[in-house]
Amino acid sequence: MGRGKIELKRIDNKINRQVTFAKRRNGMLKKAYELSVLCDAEVALIIFSDRSKIYEFSSTSNMMETIEKYQKIRYRSLQNNDLGMEKEQSGYVEYLQLKARYQELQQLQRQLLGEELKSLNLDDLEAIERQLQSSLKAIGSKRTKRMLDQLHDLQAKEKMMVDANKALEKKLEEICAANEVQKTWVSGEQSIRLGQKNPHSHGFFHPLDSNSNLQIGFNDLLSSGQTNVAASDCRNGNGSVPVWML
Repeated sequence: MGRGKIELKRIDNKINRQVTFAKRRNGMLKKAYELSVLCDAEVALIIFSDRSKIYEFSSTSNMMETIEKYQKIRYRSLQNNDLGMEKEQSGYVEYLQLKARYQELQQLQRQLLGEELKSLNLDDLEAIERQLQSSLKAIGSKRTKRMLDQLHDLQAKEKMMVDANKALEKKLEEICAANEVQKTWVSGEQSIRLGQKNPHSHGFFHPLDSNSNLQIGFNDLLSSGQTNVAASDCRNGNGSVPVWML
């Protein structure tokens, strides 16, 4: 039969209470020692009896070093907790402020759009009207400036295009002039070559000399006379004078 569960409550019998305290105290001191040896842990155990009698165990040579170490770590942890709580509280306050500001801006936006105006008095309405007029004036000024900037950009682009067009026109004129010079040079060269190949071709177009067709008979007589003289010279090779000259 197993051991039943013991109810945890104060033992009324003084003797039994002292016996139970002694047994469990020794057990706790033994467990603390075993824990420090087996797990290489730094253990400090302090027990006060109902008569304020102290029982302690320390795995180190000095209990106070362990207590001071505990106090430093514990104090640092408390400081970190306090800082964390302060940051958390500060963040929550900032969140509430931002939320209120957001709601205020939303309400103002709706009022500028002409909504939720019933709760406003005459001064509030006049203030909204002045704000709208100021906004319209700023928008108009911004639009005018933007239009002037665009006009300036367009004028600059137009000037660039005009300059580029003038440069293209000048280049085109130079190309046309070069082509005309080249054509003239090629035409002259071809004429020179044609004249070298046919040197008598231009004689067909020149006027006739003094020996025209009207003097054909005279030329024939001269030619015939010259022929006869030559023949007589050939026949009278002895140097005698021909008979027709006597």
